[in-house]
Amino acid sequence: MKFAAILVSLAGATLGGCSTLPTAGPTTGQVVDQAVKDDQARFDIVDVDNNVVSALLARPAESFQSRFRQYGKPPDSKIGIGDAITVTIWEAAGGGLFGGGITTGVSPGSRSVTIPDQVVARDGAISVPFADRIHVAGQSSLEVQRTIEQRLAEKAIEPQVLVNITRSITNTATVSGEVVAGARVPLSINGDRLLDLIALAGGAKSPVYETFVRLSRNGVTATIPMEQLVSEPAENIYAWPGDVLTLVRIPQTFSVFGATGQNMQVTFGAEKITLAEALAKAGGLQDLRADPAGVFLFRFEPPAVVGALKASALATGPGGSSPVVYRLDLSDANSYFFAQRFPVEDKDVIYVANARLNELQKFFTLLNTITGPVITGIVVKGSVSSGGGL
Repeated sequence: MKFAAILVSLAGATLGGCSTLPTAGPTTGQVVDQAVKDDQARFDIVDVDNNVVSALLARPAESFQSRFRQYGKPPDSKIGIGDAITVTIWEAAGGGLFGGGITTGVSPGSRSVTIPDQVVARDGAISVPFADRIHVAGQSSLEVQRTIEQRLAEKAIEPQVLVNITRSITNTATVSGEVVAGARVPLSINGDRLLDLIALAGGAKSPVYETFVRLSRNGVTATIPMEQLVSEPAENIYAWPGDVLTLVRIPQTFSVFGATGQNMQVTFGAEKITLAEALAKAGGLQDLRADPAGVFLFRFEPPAVVGALKASALATGPGGSSPVVYRLDLSDANSYFFAQRFPVEDKDVIYVANARLNELQKFFTLLNTITGPVITGIVVKGSVSSGGGL
């Protein structure tokens, strides 16, 4: 009777402390109950089904093609401020303004002179002897040639002019970031695409699946995965003068907690992964602990996605986003097909709740640690009292 009383007393004390038993996190029921606290919604719980997965997969991704749709192939290059140009002038016969050396292979007695490189000044002009200042900024080489010929028509002997752009500053794009050799890359007359610029800069240093390409053009900036740029030819748009192309390394990760094989931060190791792949990377669900009906994914969703899911627009997250908790019931075999399609995003948090019976198992384990020494002492005392030996 004394022993039974002791057990009842210990059990009562232990049951009273069940709320303080060690745990990896809330149970499935507790997560659901905590969605609303003090009559105020804290997050919305969305049960994953085919409609939810379809809505997430239909989310429009960032795209160079759509963001810069109004830009096609760049127009012919023009001379700009800071460019260096060379002017060569020919006269049909000697005795003219430019009495330089005889030019072979053109016509007998013709003379030519080459004006050294000039950088187009801030006023957009260059100096040509006997033609004064010539405005060249915003014009093509052919237009400048005609202007100089007209200025010299009454002074030189049948002048012919050739204008060459020896160094262009304005007709270039800048490539920087995770590339072998960041540089200002001159654009060719035929037109260069974004991957051409990256190749001219030496290519990407980091793995393709961890590299994002950020394009800034005329005050608009867009970022897409480099793998998307490589795999979708429509995204490989033409580069325009003044473009800034930056390669950024962003290792995508998600965090896993609860009754899984490992609790850790996990890298994607690819451009995209699904919830099934993410759980597998974390070692899957633990047989003796996990509640298969309590697989949760925590994420802040933008207003467009919240509307598509018909969830509560709480707007308590960054940029007006709303906290959404996706719940997957892996005790339903059909849910594994949803998990194969459900897209995991960078910085998602996955939590697998403990099964309710796991708490009971913890209680009995704790009870055994308390009552075990008592039972052993009683048995030993009884054995000694009866004169038994070991």
